[in-house]
Amino acid sequence: MLLTVTTTHRPATDLGYLLVKHPDRLQTFDVSTGRAHVFYPEATEERCTAALLLEVDTAKLRGRGPDETFTLHQHVNDRPYAASSLLAAALGRVWRSAMRGDSRDRPELAAAAIPLELRIPALRAKGGAAELFEPLGWKVEETPIPLDAERPEWGPSRYVDLRLTGTVRLADALNQVYVLLPVLDDAKHYWVSPDEVEKLLRAGTGWLASHPHKALIAKRYLAHRSALTSAALARLSDLSEMSGISDPAPAPRPGSLNLQRRAAVVEALQASGASRVLDLGCGPGALLGELARDRRYTEIVGADVSSVSLELAARRLHLDRLPERQRARIRLLQTALTYRDDRLKGYDAAVLMEVIEHVDPPRLPALAASVFGHAAPATVVVTTPNVEYNALYPGLLSGPAHGHLRHADHRFEWDRAQFAAWCDGVAERYGYAVTRSGIGPEDPAAGSPTQMAVFRKASSAPRFAGGAPGGSHPGPPMAATRPLRSCT
Repeated sequence: MLLTVTTTHRPATDLGYLLVKHPDRLQTFDVSTGRAHVFYPEATEERCTAALLLEVDTAKLRGRGPDETFTLHQHVNDRPYAASSLLAAALGRVWRSAMRGDSRDRPELAAAAIPLELRIPALRAKGGAAELFEPLGWKVEETPIPLDAERPEWGPSRYVDLRLTGTVRLADALNQVYVLLPVLDDAKHYWVSPDEVEKLLRAGTGWLASHPHKALIAKRYLAHRSALTSAALARLSDLSEMSGISDPAPAPRPGSLNLQRRAAVVEALQASGASRVLDLGCGPGALLGELARDRRYTEIVGADVSSVSLELAARRLHLDRLPERQRARIRLLQTALTYRDDRLKGYDAAVLMEVIEHVDPPRLPALAASVFGHAAPATVVVTTPNVEYNALYPGLLSGPAHGHLRHADHRFEWDRAQFAAWCDGVAERYGYAVTRSGIGPEDPAAGSPTQMAVFRKASSAPRFAGGAPGGSHPGPPMAATRPLRSCT
């Protein structure tokens, strides 16, 4: 498989300084799936082309793909020929310093946008490459490769000859190709671990947060693993807010609510006077990070059924590097919220932020009994989408988009009347008083995009310091439960 990078910047041979590969030499590198070669088919002051050629050892692919049960799969497949995550991995290995934008000899050039042409002559593209590359400023030529050149009536194959032209910083160009190759192929040749979130965010610095198809990119790059995708999108939304990035269309974006939602929840917790707090369905730990920075919270517990989400939360909080005193304030628990867990009893407040909509409706009474009846914190803060507001998101109505819901894992989304009825029923059954409000921009007809309810025990004041709750988890094994995932 082959990738070529061409520039007409004068002198064009400075491309060798940016790639840290001399144009007069053929260089070969051992990679996990074979050998990668870097050479220059042309190198003049007017035009210079660097080529990355990956020779795949098909025997090393055994057990790496979805068809690994096929006896001859390591020999009968397209991987030695069609660009994929194999080529992306070789790119990251061979041109690593160029991807970082480092150049000892030409630092000004490394920081500048230069005329570039990238070509991938054989690429398996699921969906069009143009919709992924054109928003980044590339001119895209996507030529279908015929299934059989001598039998045109058979039509095109699933492969294309891709050519990208534009004036782009070389580091950005390489990082974009590094991410989008496996996205277009919609496959990876290796196990996708939580570390892949950091790889995606690092390679996507400066362009992914504002990409109109960032959700699709994250989903495919992370091999459709929903917990990792949610974590990546939450981090990207945070970056968008901090950078002031907004969509060009006037319609609001669901992801832009993340910071507003967390701010509203934190404000409600502060008003409650709580010092010992549960984040139920904590996901990758966005809210936990907010709470950990506030000294008023003496004990913070994140609970989730997903071990992957808890691992991501631990990384986000840097638990392995915190001083012992700070580390003692934070605990992460794996538990299912539809089962009673004595470890969750005795806290001042609990948060269910974008959690209840991930629970099958018949299981909601069990969740209410577990949280409001058994754990029974003095304050419970609940947020959930307002389905009435979905009409203001054109993307939800112009395509399938999870059946017009905001997330593929949502089991339902309530309007304001339905949420009010549920809140009132739970409050009456378990002895709470409840107030409701909206989060985000308010539309006169549809209300706000997010609904929030704050439940307070009618017969008790907020509790403050106390000993760590004891008890054991009497519920069934985790494998018997359906994961409850947070969108945050």
